[in-house]
Amino acid sequence: MPFRELSGKLVEARVAPGQRMFSQRGAMVGYRGEVSFTPDLHGGQGGVMSMIGRRVAGEAAPLMTVEGDGTVMFGHGGHHIQVIDLDGDTLCVESDRLLAFDGTLRQGTLFLGRDGGVMGMVRGQVSGQGLFTTTLSGQGSAAVMAHGGIVQLPIAPGRPVHVDPQAYVAHFGDVRNKLSSALGWRDMVGRGSGEAFQLELSGSGAVFVQASEEKL
Repeated sequence: MPFRELSGKLVEARVAPGQRMFSQRGAMVGYRGEVSFTPDLHGGQGGVMSMIGRRVAGEAAPLMTVEGDGTVMFGHGGHHIQVIDLDGDTLCVESDRLLAFDGTLRQGTLFLGRDGGVMGMVRGQVSGQGLFTTTLSGQGSAAVMAHGGIVQLPIAPGRPVHVDPQAYVAHFGDVRNKLSSALGWRDMVGRGSGEAFQLELSGSGAVFVQASEEKL
């Protein structure tokens, strides 16, 4: 895997000749060797049509292509960083949380209404994700950012996991997600617990949760 965690807020990536990776523009904090950084006008993988789709969906964070022979350190805004290794899975994550990822991963866009219907769209609004999210598929690694530390919670069949929509960071695997409501009369009269909505993830995979309810 090309990423090595140097600290909770810094990762180092090995860049080999003939290979490439993508990162957020301005996320390089140091490098060794012969490495080049060029703006990626296509916004990642998938070509021009894929880029247009991501821009329409609001999931086209400015990226740069990293190529050459050396090692590069990445960090951004003092955010905590988690490296996620994919082995044929699909990772769902907002584009602005992506710090860097392997060029071998296929990038796409997922309409949240497809995974949960109307509640999927409501979930996007409640969590602040909007109606679309970015997907990365294949074999490789991605480094994602979050506030506070990040924990990985496994999701097993018959054992769904519930998380605060604001603390949700990403998930992978064969996972369905939906927004559930626990609104009761106490909430109606302003005496609720403040946890009226939860994101329920079921199936097989894992979800990543940050130690904060603050968006990036």
